[in-house]
Amino acid sequence: MQLIAREELFPAGARVLVGLSGGVDSAVAALLLRDRGFDVVGVTLHLWEYGDGDPSPSRCCAPEDIADARRTAAAIGIPFFTFDRREAFEAEVVSPFVESYLEGETPSPCVACNREVKIGAFVGLARKLGAVGFATGHYARAGAIDGAPALLRGVDRKKDQSYFLHGIGAHALSMLVTPLGPLTKPAVRAIARERGLPVADKPDSEDLCFTAGDHAGFVERRARERIRPGPIVDADGRVVGQHDGIHRFTIGQRRGLGVAMGHPAFVASIDPAEARVQLGRVADVEARGARLSSVAWLEAPSERRVTARIRYRHEGSAATVTPRERGAEIWFDTPARAVTPGQICVLYDGDRVIAGGPIATAM
Repeated sequence: MQLIAREELFPAGARVLVGLSGGVDSAVAALLLRDRGFDVVGVTLHLWEYGDGDPSPSRCCAPEDIADARRTAAAIGIPFFTFDRREAFEAEVVSPFVESYLEGETPSPCVACNREVKIGAFVGLARKLGAVGFATGHYARAGAIDGAPALLRGVDRKKDQSYFLHGIGAHALSMLVTPLGPLTKPAVRAIARERGLPVADKPDSEDLCFTAGDHAGFVERRARERIRPGPIVDADGRVVGQHDGIHRFTIGQRRGLGVAMGHPAFVASIDPAEARVQLGRVADVEARGARLSSVAWLEAPSERRVTARIRYRHEGSAATVTPRERGAEIWFDTPARAVTPGQICVLYDGDRVIAGGPIATAM
């Protein structure tokens, strides 16, 4: 099965929107499409406004990013527009992020941002501006296999971002162009420098944009009155310490527990109703399976063999997926560590994305 890149299916000279983030990846994506003769239009979404007392931004969503995107568009020679998506970002990403931590989960806000805020906006804007599709700087390969929309891992496995795009739906996927999918990050930097792009040496964003790396502090600023201290207990339920809020813990966590057990200890479970954090050993954070909710399928649902990535930095575990009425069940060939409610499990057949959904429970 051969993937045909989406841009190869567009008419010569067609209009394509490019989401310019202000970074080097989207800048090179725009440049490559312009060089191929497309009518490229740069678009930046205004997502977040830093307030008084917020920590310094971590590059992504920083105020200067819009200015950098505008400079990039000018350097490439393409039109540039900005659109306000702050209300949607708050409703679909920021508020659910806070609620998830308060419920003892560990959210995946970048998945929600791509699905609910960015990609949805680009689909609508493409229609309004007469574009056949839209492009991003993601390291993934979007196109068609046997005429059907398909999404594959990027060639640069260290930068692959197909995980974040799994849930955008077939219609959006049929409009998505990902020029960086066949490239490595060093190659993208080299192109930017060779062509003199103003963001060629701009550092990558490394932290979640709106928290600047301090997730717990952000939750506390947003929901201080709802945070409760509680007990830390061992595997037998004995109290071994106290904590200042369950939002500071995630399943599988080993460091920063605030207690010394005399042996390696991990967060095994979080009870939001009792504000209780239970610790355990390695075996206590291993699971044979997981139940997924709200599964987005890019192929017809069926029981099949897959590679399951239970978090973004997870390389993947061999598993079997079984569709259920309200989601799916995953059974790993060997136990997987730290199967965490709130995180996203994305399923692959080789490099091809099959489906994905939030982890509801470990099994």
